[in-house]
Amino acid sequence: MNKQPIDQAQDRDLRLSEVAMQRAAQRAHELAKATGTTIVVSHHGIIEYMKPAPDEFATPK
Repeated sequence: MNKQPIDQAQDRDLRLSEVAMQRAAQRAHELAKATGTTIVVSHHGIIEYMKPAPDEFATPK
């Protein structure tokens, strides 16, 4: 397995994939907040449920 950091990969798509994943996660959080949907994430094998507080719900655009 290659131990080189992903931001130093030779493949341009691979280098930019981390930023794309961060944008996708941000959009998912915005959508969950707007609709009151729970987000499920896994950190090192531990599953976490993140539900926005009712007063944080926004009107979807």
